[in-house]
Amino acid sequence: MPSFLTDFSNLIITDPFFYLVGIPAVLVIGISKSGFGAGFGALAVPLMSLSLPVSQAAAIFMPILLATDMLAMSALRRDFDKQLLKFILPWGILGVVVGYFTFRILDSHAVAGILGLITLLFLAHRIFFKQPDHPLILPNWFGAIMATIGGFTSFIAHSGSPPLNTYLLPMRLSPLVFSATLSYHFFALNMAKWVPYAALGLLDLRNMATSVVLLPLVPVGVWVGINVAKRVSQKLFYNLVHTGMFLTGLKLSWDGFQ
Repeated sequence: MPSFLTDFSNLIITDPFFYLVGIPAVLVIGISKSGFGAGFGALAVPLMSLSLPVSQAAAIFMPILLATDMLAMSALRRDFDKQLLKFILPWGILGVVVGYFTFRILDSHAVAGILGLITLLFLAHRIFFKQPDHPLILPNWFGAIMATIGGFTSFIAHSGSPPLNTYLLPMRLSPLVFSATLSYHFFALNMAKWVPYAALGLLDLRNMATSVVLLPLVPVGVWVGINVAKRVSQKLFYNLVHTGMFLTGLKLSWDGFQ
């Protein structure tokens, strides 16, 4: 093997089990960006966390999410709701700050348990709570709480959309406005996380090099999502994803009690 390949292999994560769960995790991000299975990008970090500490999995996803956010913002730059963004973004930043200081006092088992609980709650929300047929504007205080929780869960596991969706989905925004507003919101939150992640020592060369290796899988996931949507019923797809979320949430919740 050429020396430069040997050096590179020593730089990245080489555990086969990591790629067994890491590759599907990144593909889930791409599939969620295709519009098929939208919202299930929140499963990516829990899935990768089966092989790594939650904090390390979150760090590896930082460049991947930055790239996907920029692509989405470019495509939807004329469609976001400025007033809604102005309202939820400061609360989301507050959640990021809370996440940073909480990260210093929580051990890896506690973070895994929190992420497992978030995953199971998101699954329960998807299955048991149907959205109203008409637009419903929930109180601002509820939106502030959900945006703050979303910022917190975004910091610890890039899973900020489930809490925020409980506030946004009843509004029944158009798909373009909904997607564009979330893209701008989480781009800002993800940019705000770089300095705290660096301060926590998570953005090391090994994590970033591994992220670069996985990054080309994002457009593959988008392609898979588009083509699967033409051949597989959404009911079957969601049943498979729900099963995966349930098993992953149980595993992480169990780890939280160890």
